[in-house]
Amino acid sequence: MTVTEEKGVAERSMGLGLRWLNKLAGSDLLDRIRIRKQVERALFTSTKNGFRSATAAGRTFKAAQRLTGPARQAPIKPRALFDISPDDEQQMLQEGVRDFAEAKVRPVAKQADFDKATPSELLAQANELGINMLGVPEELGGVMHEQAAVTSVLIGEALAHGDMGIAYAALAPGAVATAIGHWGTAEQEATYLPAFTGEDTPAAALAILEPRPLFDPLALETKARREGEDWVLDGVKSLVSRPGDCELFVVAAEADGLGPALFLIESGTAGLSTEPEPAMGLRPAATGRLLLEQVRLPAAALMADGKREAYVECVQRARVAWCSLAIGTAQAVLDYVTPYVNERTAFGEPISNRQGVAFAVSDIGIESDGMRLATYRAASRADQGQGFAREASLARRLCAQKGMQIGSEGVQLLGGHGFVKEHPVERWYRDLRAAGVMEGALLV
Repeated sequence: MTVTEEKGVAERSMGLGLRWLNKLAGSDLLDRIRIRKQVERALFTSTKNGFRSATAAGRTFKAAQRLTGPARQAPIKPRALFDISPDDEQQMLQEGVRDFAEAKVRPVAKQADFDKATPSELLAQANELGINMLGVPEELGGVMHEQAAVTSVLIGEALAHGDMGIAYAALAPGAVATAIGHWGTAEQEATYLPAFTGEDTPAAALAILEPRPLFDPLALETKARREGEDWVLDGVKSLVSRPGDCELFVVAAEADGLGPALFLIESGTAGLSTEPEPAMGLRPAATGRLLLEQVRLPAAALMADGKREAYVECVQRARVAWCSLAIGTAQAVLDYVTPYVNERTAFGEPISNRQGVAFAVSDIGIESDGMRLATYRAASRADQGQGFAREASLARRLCAQKGMQIGSEGVQLLGGHGFVKEHPVERWYRDLRAAGVMEGALLV
């Protein structure tokens, strides 16, 4: 019997079991033999866990070489003037990703949104572009000697111009590689990073967000407590990209005596499971929850020795990354509505002749450029090794507020067409709301 057949048998058996328990719960027999509480407890537990699944049994990660110390990408030499012009390599890479987004991503985006999944062959093609190895130091097979936050922003913007949800799914493994490249120990780098430089890049995810309103990344409810030399983690992470397929996770937890910290967890670890969590947007990323129940990890799983400043920088870099996706999607809205309002006629003339329409389109262009400049500045300071907390916060605020506004204006400009799925603007509107909600998941 194949794995698929075994899974199907298990699912059918679980379904039959739940139907039997439901039927039994409605019977008077339970009261006569005094076991109603036990059966109802079993029914509750079965229903609660029925849609959970263990994480994928991933590859075995082994150290490919021995490092004398952590390998790090060098900061870029600061420039006298702020210049956002990409160099030749960045421009070539951005154009390649933009072409890929137009030719491969955009045509399948509608179906991927409906299916709540990105085609595996598309993810493989995205990996071939090298987008998930920008944070890998050269010593471990990476291609960038210097830090590449600006390059990451350019790539995120170009890929999100095709579709933000697919961009999230494609870029999520790179967040893990970048996190290890920035804050991993020598042993962690040697063990995990070489896998991100080959053809078979592992599915991976950075998990910070938790399922509660007004989430504060510096006040985590996922806890890590010490037991001897080990760490034991309990908690729930939300809106993780493709958690059921992931082979490696970087998980944020409040560590005893340290504060918020990052931990490396391989899939298949006891106590680790996932469940679906479909969202309003980002549907091609097949978002789900990562459940941690008594997950025991060795001391070597802790990243950056639990230093608070490393975790804070991770949050800041993640916010810049989400800004890049918001910029790309906002540009997609602008590029779509401009020809639409020029070609759509009402009362014998294009609707763009009306000031209300023309001003709305120009506002989208103005706000998009503002989002872009703020994000580029934050990424540029990060590359130079300078503090960028203020710049990241400004970019995040601008992209969250104006991105949502741009999505709404795009729907409004299309009128009734903006409300139907025949046109992609309604999907972009749903995706753009993620810029103000998501924490973590992507890194520059």
